[in-house]
Amino acid sequence: MRKPSALRTATFPLLLCGVLVWTGCSRGKPAAEPVVSVQAATVQRKTIREIVSTEAVLYAKNEVSIVPKISAPIEKFFVNRGSRVHAGELIAQLENKDLQAAVAQAKGAYEQAQAAYATSTQVSLPADIQNAKLNVKATRQAMRSARMVYESREKLYQAGALSRNLLEDARVAFTQANNQYEIARARLQGLRKVGQTAGEQIAKGQLATAEGQYQGALAQFHYSQIRSPITGVVTDRPLYEGQMATAGTPMMTIMNLSHVIGRAYVSPEQASLLHVGDAATIQPGAGAPAVPAKVTVVSPALDPSSTTVQVWVEAPNPGRQLRPGSTVDVKVVARTAKNALVIPAAAVLTASDGTTSVMVVGKDNHAHQISVQTGIREDGEVQITSGLRAGQEIVSEGAYGLPDGTKVQISNSSTAAVGGD
Repeated sequence: MRKPSALRTATFPLLLCGVLVWTGCSRGKPAAEPVVSVQAATVQRKTIREIVSTEAVLYAKNEVSIVPKISAPIEKFFVNRGSRVHAGELIAQLENKDLQAAVAQAKGAYEQAQAAYATSTQVSLPADIQNAKLNVKATRQAMRSARMVYESREKLYQAGALSRNLLEDARVAFTQANNQYEIARARLQGLRKVGQTAGEQIAKGQLATAEGQYQGALAQFHYSQIRSPITGVVTDRPLYEGQMATAGTPMMTIMNLSHVIGRAYVSPEQASLLHVGDAATIQPGAGAPAVPAKVTVVSPALDPSSTTVQVWVEAPNPGRQLRPGSTVDVKVVARTAKNALVIPAAAVLTASDGTTSVMVVGKDNHAHQISVQTGIREDGEVQITSGLRAGQEIVSEGAYGLPDGTKVQISNSSTAAVGGD
């Protein structure tokens, strides 16, 4: 047991000498500064846009359901599903023989009322007024003659050449003639002021009633002729000839597919960025080209069930590439910044308090942490509104956890964005 102890005792000085020698060598030659390999990008100026992306369901811009106003069997269809129609075109005919008869009857009554009105206003009343004028003239002459006789007999009575009885007879005759004259005058005035107006009103009322009945019968007849209110395509026709078309029940659907509306729902924060007229695109499907569009509606109220805002995007559809009812991707250009400072979004470091910074590679190849303010983001890029200048080189990958002042080696250099203004 003594030999191993002696061996350890003899070995310790040798180890100590080795450590001292190594220590002396280390002090004489300082350790190299660590270098971290990173990827870098150059701060560039270019146009960047803020895009609001969402899904939308397509609807035809103009769509109508043809609903008959009367119930009648369908006599004839002039279009099928898929047929193109024009506004005002006859597309269906309901049975209407009874309606034709009603129109003929109402038309006859209307024509009779027209004749009665013409007779009342142009023949009867004018003739009555003329007769009344003649009567006034005759009674006035009779009254004047009776007055002359009375005045003459009164002079004779005063001279004692005539009896009182004859004078009284002349006075009574004059009074009667005068009364008849006043009655004739009153009748003429009545015809002029009251009789003519009342008669005309009665005739006019009868004419209006007959005309209304005729127009109503004619409208019922026209309701049996179904015409398209818009230009478009027949997308649905559930009934067939001979079946009953019921008032208030759709019998056909017509869509104008020249334009479509994409109805999307976005968050209130996204909606606050959008305005009517903003440029947009509709992506109908994988591999299909995007269709230019524009925002036409930004709802001022929230949807109560989803607390989102409905946004409408309208696009032309000349080739019917966009089909109503399908779900599409919609992108709206909310904001555009020209000549903006742009870097990769991955280069931005966000602290727990929300502040943002980047690692800038200095001329001494050391990374320095710089606070920045960010703006618009698009396709992996971000706008820098303050803190950087164009041409600076920043750490695009590998900046996370990198201490400030660390020496770096750029393994591959990339640019913050492809292209520019």
